[in-house]
This record gives sequence, C-alpha cells and structure tokens, in this order.
Amino acid sequence: MSFKSEFIEEIYQRGFIYQSTELENLDQIMKKRKISGYIGFDITSDSLHVGSLVQLMLLHWLDYYDHRAVALVGGGTTLVGDPSGKDSSRKILQKTEIDKNINKIKKIFNRFVNLKKNSIVIDNYDWLSELNYINFLRDIGSKITLNKMLTFDSVKNRLDREQPLSFLEFNYMLLQAYDFYYLNEKYNCELQMGGSDQWGNIINGIDLIRKINKNKAFGITSPLITNNDGSKMGKTADGAVWLDEEKLSNFDFYQFWRNIDDKNVSKFLHLFTKLDLSEIKKLSKLKNEEINEAKKILAFEVTRLARGQDQAKDAMDIANNVFDSKKLDNRINNIQVNVLDIENKKFTIIDAVQKLKLIESRSEIKRLIKSNGVKVNDKNYNNADFSLRDLINENKIKISIGKKRIGLINIISS
Repeated sequence: MSFKSEFIEEIYQRGFIYQSTELENLDQIMKKRKISGYIGFDITSDSLHVGSLVQLMLLHWLDYYDHRAVALVGGGTTLVGDPSGKDSSRKILQKTEIDKNINKIKKIFNRFVNLKKNSIVIDNYDWLSELNYINFLRDIGSKITLNKMLTFDSVKNRLDREQPLSFLEFNYMLLQAYDFYYLNEKYNCELQMGGSDQWGNIINGIDLIRKINKNKAFGITSPLITNNDGSKMGKTADGAVWLDEEKLSNFDFYQFWRNIDDKNVSKFLHLFTKLDLSEIKKLSKLKNEEINEAKKILAFEVTRLARGQDQAKDAMDIANNVFDSKKLDNRINNIQVNVLDIENKKFTIIDAVQKLKLIESRSEIKRLIKSNGVKVNDKNYNNADFSLRDLINENKIKISIGKKRIGLINIISS
C-alpha cells in the first residue's frame, strides 16, 4: 500500500500505524493542505522516558512535513490520572509539582519539533481548570454513553481483573475527549495520535467533535513497544531510560540502544531514526557479529535525536574507548576513593558497586560476586573478603557488571 501525502507515507513505511480512522480520507486531506495534529503527554515525572519516543517521533515527522505538531501536556488531566493500560490508580500529584515537571519536559519537545516555527506546546490545565462541572456534565457527559466507555480495553480490562477503577479515573475519558473537542474548536486540530491503549479515548473525542462542532476529525494509534518480558518499553530492571540527560547520562542512554535484542534492530531503526529506508533495509540484513555495526548506528542516531549531535559523539567515543580499545575513560560513571579507606577495608567491592549505582542491594551484589557476575579491571572478582587492597597501586579501578553497567574508581592519596 502507498499513500499520497508525505507524512502518512513516511509513518506507514516506518511502522507507526496500528489503528486509524478513515486513513485514506486523511491522506487525501494532508496531500492538499497542512493540518494540525496533537498527542497528549502525562506529566507524572520531570522527564519523559523512551516509552514516549514513538509519540515524539510522530510529532517530529508531522512537524518535519510542515504540519503543525501540538504537544499537549496534561497539567489538568494529570491531576486526575489516566487509567489506560494501568492495573491500579496513579499517585495524584499536586499542581506545583506538575508545573515543575512541565517546565523541564518542554525542553525535550524542543529537540523533536521546531517550537520557533509552527509547532506548539499547550497545557490542558488552561481550559480544564475553568470548567463548570454541572455544565460539563450537561454539555459533554450527555454526548458520551456509558455503554461505549465500558467496551474500551482501558476500562474493560481493569474491570475484568476486578481491579479498582475510581470515578475520578473514569472521568479521565471525558476530559481527554473534551481536549480533542477544545483543540478542534480553538486550534482547528483535526488529528489525534497516541499509543494503542489510547484508542478508546481518541474515538470518544472524534465522536464529540462530530456531535458538537459538526467537523470531521481523525485518529491514529501506534503499536505498543514492549520489552522482552512483555512490559512497556521505557523501564528496565535498572530503572527508567530517561530522555533528560540530567537523569540518565548520554553514555548510559547510548548503551541502552547499543545493547538491545537483535530482533528489535530493524524495527527500532525504522521507528527511532531518520535514516533513509534504503539504508535501514541494508542494515536490517546484517546477522551475527555484523549486527553490532547496525546497533552502533542505531545507538548513535537515537542519541543524536534525543540528546544532540555532540552528546552522541561523546557517548560513542566513550563506548569505543571502554569496549573496543579497553581504555579507562573518566567520562563514564566514576567516584573518588581515598587509598587509606581501601587499605583499611572501610571501602570494599560491595561499597564500590553500590556507590557507583550499578546495583543498590548489597545482598544482590554479594550474590553476583559469588556467581562471577562482577568484574574488576575486566577480570572476575572472587575475593572472599570483598577487599580491593590488591589494587591500591592502581590509579583507576574499573568495575563492570555484564555489558551494560560500568563504573570507575579514581584512587586518591590522603
């Protein structure tokens, strides 16, 4: 299948489209003129993580082809909490905390869309905070049936599992539908995009626009990207993979992509890079050891998009030093330790792993050491007393756990 508009063709070829409403009609419209489309983002943290990267790339391509990309931050809806895909209620944040989160997250949007040109960031608190509840129920609640809401997976799955769904969360569906209606009326926004778990919310918005504004609106959802264990992409056993470099170093971000499963390389090259499709096709054919070259390209390209060109070069340079040239590089996670503390066993391998934040649990560190899971200067560590005294003549000590977690101890004299 091929499409006539550049945007629809691009995202279709790259695998962004999972569900859609009247896609061919939307394609015809986008071929003839520019439109506005939006995606909503929860503001439950002061950074987005890689689980939001599909949505950010959709906004990026919309902006790239000169349509207006609208990033809707949920200053209002985050006060309620989105039940979509959740087994339990989210922690309700205070307005001051949400505002701090929004200010930090705006910097991330600026990497993916040109906010100085046409695209914008809008906070739905601006209009949701002014709603009169009685009027809202009369004007909006009367247009959305409970029968239909109960059929959507985000609600149905929670009820099927007999897990609580508060009336507060249930109202979220009305509020998100109202967001689309409001953006359609005030900003001529015709398209809402989101993850596949947002399908029901998007359909509600389209129906509301048709009933009140008498306008045609469209929806596109993207496939849910999961980790190997089936959990949502964005969080790992070591914590969230944050897009903000203040929360996760450029090197660690780069290494996340460098170490992905082989079977995801082609998919991630399509979704998370701007490489030509012909180049991706060549890289996707690489197998065995050669696939590592494709992973390096993926890691560089995603880091470049999310963090910047210089940051990507630094991360790649560090990785080359540490893994290919076996050089110690002070730009990786490192701490300073006094030589006397090592001599007196006040600072052990367990302290080193914990302070470098490679693993937090001391019992887990001991377990890994006993199973040869910790390396010191690229050799398995197996000292029964957990001491580092054998290495006090070294200026630097490299600690590594697997291929992903690495830290450096700089030994200083008293």
